Amino acid sequence: MLHNLRELWRYRELIGNLVRRDLKARYKSSVLGVIWSLLNPLMMMVVFTVVFTVFGNTSIAAFPAFILCALLPWNFFSASVTGGMMSIVGNANLIKKVYFPREVLPISVVLSNMVNYLLALPVFFFLAVIMGVPLTGGYISFWVIVLPLVVVVQVFFSLGMAFILATLNVYYRDIALLMEPVMTAWFFLTPIFWDVGQLPASRVFLGVEIPIQRLTYIVNPMASIIASYRDILYYGRQPGPDFFLRSAVTAFLIMILGYVVFKHYSGKFGEEV
Repeated sequence: MLHNLRELWRYRELIGNLVRRDLKARYKSSVLGVIWSLLNPLMMMVVFTVVFTVFGNTSIAAFPAFILCALLPWNFFSASVTGGMMSIVGNANLIKKVYFPREVLPISVVLSNMVNYLLALPVFFFLAVIMGVPLTGGYISFWVIVLPLVVVVQVFFSLGMAFILATLNVYYRDIALLMEPVMTAWFFLTPIFWDVGQLPASRVFLGVEIPIQRLTYIVNPMASIIASYRDILYYGRQPGPDFFLRSAVTAFLIMILGYVVFKHYSGKFGEEV
């Protein structure tokens, strides 16, 4: 593992070049360029706000900010997972011709999407101040200092998922088709336009009491990550202890597992793609 990490460090310049390539390719020939990283979530925020405030009559205060603080990290995660999944197959010619650590490809995808997320984040802060979120005074919460830690945890989790899915996609191309409905279902099962606090603490099913809220966090790591973003950016409070005790550890273990699986099969990627 240490040898692999040292080798990866030697190729850090390649990672930087691939990140810049991904960012340039994403907005190539577009008139607005990087501004699309801001407009896309803003347009989705407007749609959800109209649906849930006009048609749904939601009682959540500052609903646009409530949506945006969760939608931005979800877009970061979704693009990282789907892009990382295709990173090996999509660079088949490069893999067959040149040697480099194959994990460079999914890493560069996740990092480029992280840059997009960070570019869009100031829009939320502007909206938060305008709408008085968090807290009633319209200022940024003290707990925003914890935000980099949440971003790091999400990067770990996204990398782990990207490593696993990129490996599977090399051998089973159906994975790419399967992930489309999976990501859609995952979106609705993650507290983006709803809050975990709206769920019942528990519910009896077939005579068994099921802890709904706690199970949501356990089964879906993104639910805990999104809830932590919302705690910091919308409510202006410290993330729940479950985030530090479980979500961070889970994200780290998934990244290690994904990396081990990826490295185990990466030697055969050139033959399979």
